[in-house]
Amino acid sequence: MERLRIATVGDNCIDRYLAPVGLSTVGGNAVNVAVQLTRLGQDVAYFGAVGDDAEGRRLLACLRENGLRTEPVRTAAGRTAYTDIGSDPSGDRIMLFEEFGVCRGYRPDAPEIEILSRMRHVHIGWLADGGELKRTLTAAGVGVSQDLSVNAVAENVRPEGLSIAFASAEGSRRRGEALLEQLLVAGARVAVVTCGADGSMASDGTHRAEADVAPAALIDTLGAGDTFIAGFIAAHLQGRSLAACLEMGRDAAAVTCTQLGGFPQTPVPTA
Repeated sequence: MERLRIATVGDNCIDRYLAPVGLSTVGGNAVNVAVQLTRLGQDVAYFGAVGDDAEGRRLLACLRENGLRTEPVRTAAGRTAYTDIGSDPSGDRIMLFEEFGVCRGYRPDAPEIEILSRMRHVHIGWLADGGELKRTLTAAGVGVSQDLSVNAVAENVRPEGLSIAFASAEGSRRRGEALLEQLLVAGARVAVVTCGADGSMASDGTHRAEADVAPAALIDTLGAGDTFIAGFIAAHLQGRSLAACLEMGRDAAAVTCTQLGGFPQTPVPTA
């Protein structure tokens, strides 16, 4: 299988599961997608920033252990990002607090943008740049995807120009239908919406597909959406149908739900 030139850009963090779990894992949308794409056989580089602290060193070591290329990762003075994770009454994970640390000020510089402009596909996670990278890469003919549900600032997550726009309409299929249409009208070439237990849907304006969720021995839902994104991207770049892309994302996400964190790793006690 062809090893495609792919990169992810943006957030990383230490996911700190609060009591009663009391463990922490490496995560973040851009990191989870990158690692899962690597596990699917792709040669992936991650562009982002970690702090010059113990958690930054831990994060880089974990990514290398999972086969990810980390040469473009900057080590910056300051704290590595972290997220405090709790659970709602139904057992689903909820984010209680986010500290973006050195990720907050991260932007790819000119040499990094030059490298990214030669990629076949770039996935953007949480990146507070007003959409500048997306516009630059799109103009250079690079396929760009983004998870529009991980950033609440509208200027950072506009769908126009995206090869694939991912979004979540958790627990509402009707809202998912409307969101799918909105993304296409706003300029996404392919729109993909996940609806939690109600499955997922995708459309390119001509073709439309849906998929149910796959059964799994549920341990943790955190990172499952990122794994879904990686599976969809990998299948899409292989030229598969929308239905096949949804199924590949769904099946990969089901595996992630059987473990703690967004990809296989050894959790450590939460500090």
